[in-house]
Amino acid sequence: MLKASRLARLLSDDDYRLAFECEASGYSTGAKLLPPDRFEAARLAGRVVVETEEGKEVEKAYTDAISTLEERIVTSRLAIEAARDPDVAISSSNPSQYVWSPAGNTKERTSLRNVIRTDSALVARSRGFVHGYVSRKYQELRFSGIADDIFSRLRTSVDDAIGDAVPKSVEKFASIYENLASDNPEDWANAVHSCRRILQDLADVLFPPQADRVVEINGKTKSIKLGVDNYINRLVAFVEDNAASERFEAIVGSNLSFLGDRLDAAFEAAQKGSHAQIATRSEADRYVVYTYMLVADLLSLVTH
Repeated sequence: MLKASRLARLLSDDDYRLAFECEASGYSTGAKLLPPDRFEAARLAGRVVVETEEGKEVEKAYTDAISTLEERIVTSRLAIEAARDPDVAISSSNPSQYVWSPAGNTKERTSLRNVIRTDSALVARSRGFVHGYVSRKYQELRFSGIADDIFSRLRTSVDDAIGDAVPKSVEKFASIYENLASDNPEDWANAVHSCRRILQDLADVLFPPQADRVVEINGKTKSIKLGVDNYINRLVAFVEDNAASERFEAIVGSNLSFLGDRLDAAFEAAQKGSHAQIATRSEADRYVVYTYMLVADLLSLVTH
């Protein structure tokens, strides 16, 4: 439990840290009532039960430390062994005689078995609690490591390729990293705006502005704008002209439209003096990851 508490502290899981510490040392502080944080820790560990008192349901917590439970189990087992011999009582009809009276021992042994059953269930629950937490965190960290490795490989390949295709975008990616490391929402928004500028730079290199393209869709002609400001349309046109697979073309084109709409919306919000579109760092992180994936797909059409 103390090792698990240290693990929880390293992972900043304060609720679990307190629960593991209380499992090891006990939940009670000596006061009549448990402090709210310790009661919630007991609930987290599965030590809270609902009992009925005077017609009302009341929550109660088992507060003993695991070591206390284990010692009580051992002591109760020894007490059962000692209580196997029946009590000796004086005969009511003849005070000079002794008779065996097993009733008292049976009641005592039953009580001790109930103690063992309750305490053993609590110990088993505590073992499951700590094992479940550690196993879950192991899988989470193991998965996050795999995700980090995948993204690291993707980032390395993109950084190398974009340095050749669009050298000035390398500085923008460096700025993105710095802004994401900040605790200021304004910097997160700036990271997202840099993603938009990277796609614009890439569009200027891969598919420079040109005259509108007329296409036929469902028997009707449509004009696709490919001007300076239509960077998403130009990137989609580049994919259409270079992709060998219709499936690749459809997926990348859909992702470009999805990301482009959101980047433009964030940019327009910034132009109006509001960065409300980027509320959290995790949201900015997702935009950056999407941008990397799209850039990787686009550059793959150049290098292959």
